[in-house]
Amino acid sequence: MQSILELRHLKTLHALREAGNLLRAAVLLNLTQSALSHQIKLLEEHHGVALFERKTTPIRFSAAGERLLQLADSVLPLVANTERDLARLAQGVAGQLRIAVECHTCFDWLMPAMDVFRQRWPEVELDIVSGFQADPVGLLYEHKADIAIVSEMDETEAVRYHPLFRFEIVALLAKDHALAHKTYLLAEDFASDTLITYPVPDEMLDVVRQVLKPAGITPAARRTTELTVAMLQLVASKRGIATLPLWAAQNYLNRDYVLAKRIGSAGLTGRLYAACLPELADKAYLNDFVTTIRESSYLNLQSIELL
Repeated sequence: MQSILELRHLKTLHALREAGNLLRAAVLLNLTQSALSHQIKLLEEHHGVALFERKTTPIRFSAAGERLLQLADSVLPLVANTERDLARLAQGVAGQLRIAVECHTCFDWLMPAMDVFRQRWPEVELDIVSGFQADPVGLLYEHKADIAIVSEMDETEAVRYHPLFRFEIVALLAKDHALAHKTYLLAEDFASDTLITYPVPDEMLDVVRQVLKPAGITPAARRTTELTVAMLQLVASKRGIATLPLWAAQNYLNRDYVLAKRIGSAGLTGRLYAACLPELADKAYLNDFVTTIRESSYLNLQSIELL
């Protein structure tokens, strides 16, 4: 029997299972949804059998689809491991990745990604530069870090940026807050309240940089805390307004602990990038680490979009 199966078909089915629907699988593979649908249609027409049930959430695979997934689960790890071995032979044994972060909520997605990466590159020593870093890119120049997670690209810096993902930042209010009736908050809504944040400079807060400062608004007061749970307790006690990525606040929202409001009619968007020095930018293990972050975060975090 002539087979039309290619690695891309197996990757498509694997992504479809992991992502749960065609749209998310297409994003994960950096393809259009129509291209993904076309691949599946060709397979189904060639084999004369449906691979999954349409309009089911999550996707329910047929017996034929499950059989192809078994093949994908066997073949794809072997191919990926072989490609990593070839990269090791070409570039030598990898050393270490010391990671510096400027955001307190990064650990929600960084730790799971690191766990996946360790299985793929066990010889790469992973470490997190301790403490919050106000200037993680500066640590790259000082050779105290190998990769920096930052929220903005600075074209004047002699570093390479790898786009990760974007996400919505929401305002968090007590359920009986005076602004609870509003559909979304404007800059002036922050003027008479306390802004509760992590202890970081104003220029590192998206709500200040993108919303309040352009509008000439300064909150009545500023209160800081290192802990997300402490921040949400202050919010629930009507001590002020906090802003967090939607995925960082989702567990508290699911428990109806506080309310979330969009910031501006179109919402406030944050972005994250991985920065490194040019001499590391083409290392296979570094690029695989970036890919792992993107894939792991997209599958595990709610309401993010890949850059």
